[in-house]
Amino acid sequence: MTNDSQEQDVRPVRGKSMYSYIADAWKNPGKSYVKALNFERKIKWRREENFIRVEKPTRLDRARALGYKAKQGYVIVRGRVRKGSFQKRTIRAGRRAKRKGINKMTVGKSLQRMAEERAQKRYPNLEVLNSYWVGADGLHEWYEIILVDPSHPVIMSDPKINWICYNTHKNRVYRGKTSAGRRGRGLHNRGKGAEKSRPSVGANGRRAK
Repeated sequence: MTNDSQEQDVRPVRGKSMYSYIADAWKNPGKSYVKALNFERKIKWRREENFIRVEKPTRLDRARALGYKAKQGYVIVRGRVRKGSFQKRTIRAGRRAKRKGINKMTVGKSLQRMAEERAQKRYPNLEVLNSYWVGADGLHEWYEIILVDPSHPVIMSDPKINWICYNTHKNRVYRGKTSAGRRGRGLHNRGKGAEKSRPSVGANGRRAK
C-alpha cells in the first residue's frame, strides 16, 4: 500500500463527551464501575429518610437530558418505593375463584410514577419536572426526582423553563404530564398499536367520528 492510499484512509476520530461515558456505564450497571458504587450507596440509602433532598444528581447524564440545570430553583430528591405487584388483603367472605385475586395483581401506574407523586406530596411548593432510576435491591426501587420552584426569580426569568410557572402546569405530575406519566398513558408510541391512546384512553371513545 502506498503512502498516498494510507493518507486517504486516515480519518479524524471524534472524542466522546463526558455524558456519553456516564451513559455507557449506566446502560449495564452490573458490569461497570457503577456496581461497586451502588453497593455502597444502597447501604447508606436504606438508613436515610425517604424522599430526601440531595446536593447533586447521581446520574448527571440522565438529569441533564431530562431538564436539570445546576442553578438556583432546581432541586433533586431521592426517594424509594416498594417493589413487586399490588398486594391485596386476603378475602374472608365468599367469592367466586375468579373474583378472589390476591397475587399477581398489577396496578395501572408504574413505580416511577408513584415515586414522582409521593415526592410532589412531600414538596407541595415545587413542581415535578421528571425523574430517573438510580438503583434497586430485593425490596425497593430508588428514583431521583427533579423538582423546580416555580416562584423562584431565577426560574421565572429563564425563558427555557418559566413555562412551569403558569397555573396550567400546577400539579402536572398527578395528570401524567411527566415523561414517566406520558409513557404510562401510551403517548411514547405513535402509529400502529397506539390508535386509541390519544387524546387519552378514556376519552378516545368519546371523540366525534
